[in-house]
Amino acid sequence: MAFSASISSPLHFRNSNPIFSPKPATRPASLKPRPALPPPSLAPDVDSATIAAIGSGSVAALAAALSFADPERRRKLQAEEVGGGDKEVVRDYFNKSGFERWKKIYGETDDVNTVQKDIRLGHSKTVENVMKMLTDEGPLAGVSVCDAGCGTGCLAIPLAKEGAVVTASDISAAMVAEAEKQAREQLDLGKEGVLLPKFEVSDLESLGGKYDTVVCLDVLIHYPQSKADGMIAHLASLAENRLLLSFAPKTLYYDILKRIGELFPGPSKATRAYLHSEADVERALKKVGWRIRKRGLTTTQFYFSRLVEAVPM
Repeated sequence: MAFSASISSPLHFRNSNPIFSPKPATRPASLKPRPALPPPSLAPDVDSATIAAIGSGSVAALAAALSFADPERRRKLQAEEVGGGDKEVVRDYFNKSGFERWKKIYGETDDVNTVQKDIRLGHSKTVENVMKMLTDEGPLAGVSVCDAGCGTGCLAIPLAKEGAVVTASDISAAMVAEAEKQAREQLDLGKEGVLLPKFEVSDLESLGGKYDTVVCLDVLIHYPQSKADGMIAHLASLAENRLLLSFAPKTLYYDILKRIGELFPGPSKATRAYLHSEADVERALKKVGWRIRKRGLTTTQFYFSRLVEAVPM
């Protein structure tokens, strides 16, 4: 995979046929890009107490810190607190502290730190490039689109502005309410062809209906591969012509950093973060009769997301 050497790098599209893959340019050794840092959900998030323990050189203190930070123990406690598993933890997080955090990241407020601002940039690039993939096929006026995992409406609103008939859902009622609020403020509903998206609170498993296009951005990070396969199959069953998925790519580098980061819990470590290899996603699509037609990658300093567009074979 490609890594970013600066705050941002563009998404590169290529057809699945290798003949269209551009030959990488040769760089002098001194100019070769360094690996991008992972987003906060994967990167080490060490608090001051942990830093103090490490700085003191106290093995006992560090061992105690790591023991307290045991990710499986922490997840078990989180699940027990909300009375469920991964899904319930995710729902609870994005209805409470997670909602406030990601509302700021997805919004336009200046009340964000450097990392959050960079993640905002990365996510907006993903949305921009999804829109490019969709509009490359022609106008979206009248095209039915399901935005599965809509968050605060970052994609649903641009789709509606293009005249698409949008159904937008999210597991978080707080996110859905904010998305509808933003849509009513930003859309010119008096303009011909511009319709307010249909917003609903729903997890991915409960989605039904048929749509020309289904889009699911940065949601698979909440599903282990065993469940992601079934989720990809379910999303494909809702789409008649196109399915767009973005996910955090699984590589040795990112996987190691994720494991290190899990040892040092911070305020953003409320949910599990699952990485997925492009090969596994492609295999899941092929199993239900779909093939990848376009591929892309968005990277900033703290955000990375693989994007694929799949169509029926």
